[in-house]
Amino acid sequence: MPKELIQKLIHKFIPDPEVIKRHKSLQFLGDKLHEPNLWHLNRRSVSMAFAVGLFCAWIPTPTQMAIAAAGAIYFRANLPLSVGLVWITNPITMPPLFYFAYKVGLWFMNQPAVADESEFSLSGMFSGLGDVWQPFLMGCFIMGIVSSAVGYFGIQYYWEQHITKKWAERKDKRPTAQDSNESD
Repeated sequence: MPKELIQKLIHKFIPDPEVIKRHKSLQFLGDKLHEPNLWHLNRRSVSMAFAVGLFCAWIPTPTQMAIAAAGAIYFRANLPLSVGLVWITNPITMPPLFYFAYKVGLWFMNQPAVADESEFSLSGMFSGLGDVWQPFLMGCFIMGIVSSAVGYFGIQYYWEQHITKKWAERKDKRPTAQDSNESD
């Protein structure tokens, strides 16, 4: 039942791949949009989609979705999932996540905080931008790499566990030779 529900949601919210392939503004991509892994949910395409999407979520630009789409095409990852995962950093979650990335960058670069963090103002933010951008971008890069690796290997592990469980269930349901002899 849950699998059918997920498939219905996917078909409801994700546009038809054939419509996307025929779209006029995407014709410059040629046959690259015909790669099956861009549209199918399999172990490789989903784990790569998590890697691409989670890495791109930490890129502090408004073009995250376009970068994720290009990354999905290049790495043959599931395109809708790659683009959708970028929305982990949305307007609500972006301030705390990017602040955390800044703190990670400070720690990694072994630098003290630039200004008094208890007093936040827009003018203070722009005046200190020259001192903040390096640890911020370093933190975003580190968090992108870590998130990407955790997403990729986490999906690989989960998929393997799921398949192992399904095979074990199938094996338990299969009648053995002893069961067929006892029924005779």
